[in-house]
Amino acid sequence: MKYLLILVFILFLSVPSFAGTVDTVTIFSNSMHRQIKAVVIKPGSYKQKEKKFPVVYLLHGYDGWYSNWIIRAPELKNYADTYQTIIVCPDGAKSSWYFNSPLDTAYRYETYIVHEVVDFIDKNYRTFADKKHRAITGLSMGGHGALFLALRHSEIFGAAGSMSGGVDLKEVGYRFDVPLRIGDTLKYPQNWNDYSITGIMHKYTGTTLTIIFDCGIGDIFIEGNRRLHQKMLALKIPHEYTERPGLHDWNYWRNSVEYQLHYFRNFFNKN
Repeated sequence: MKYLLILVFILFLSVPSFAGTVDTVTIFSNSMHRQIKAVVIKPGSYKQKEKKFPVVYLLHGYDGWYSNWIIRAPELKNYADTYQTIIVCPDGAKSSWYFNSPLDTAYRYETYIVHEVVDFIDKNYRTFADKKHRAITGLSMGGHGALFLALRHSEIFGAAGSMSGGVDLKEVGYRFDVPLRIGDTLKYPQNWNDYSITGIMHKYTGTTLTIIFDCGIGDIFIEGNRRLHQKMLALKIPHEYTERPGLHDWNYWRNSVEYQLHYFRNFFNKN
């Protein structure tokens, strides 16, 4: 019996591990003149030196930070393996909303994510460095940010998603520091249209972007997501939209992210 247990132990050690690995990297932002951290989740198969991988950029929400996703959803390491995808979680500050703020030059997060982070990842990791193998999504503030960035930079991202996104800034209102980024509605009313997904979607009727977004039925932003869905139907902009039971919380986002990663993997497989 003793020898049998030893044999089983040896066999266990000899089985290759395919668990995803997590790097914490520091990316210098020329646009904001400072170092900013990010998490990079690699598939276990990344150790195979000849392999390249598609990338999904996963944005956190308001009051989040670069390691927010991996702490709250450690299963992302398994998803990186399952979908053979590098997952990058950049820092978007507490409330950047992923804009280049028209009021505060200290907040240049559109430039940071789209150019500085993407360039860093493509230079330092084995990626397929083209939009056909690059997607972006996020939760809440990050959901709005992902759609905003991808629509404005469809030469960089081929697919985009949103989970419980605050896609209509007028619905978000004065919560979550939005006025700090784009001003109040009296002095800067046009900003509340120009920086909102629902306000700019009509400009992208010819977009080639592959889009998926979803929201919980009990979510604080459900009405804005429904309006965006109806607007996209009227504009004949192809997209996938889903509503499921759920609130604006991590129980919903942990469930949603797996669906979206599967969706993006299918997108990558077509290219």
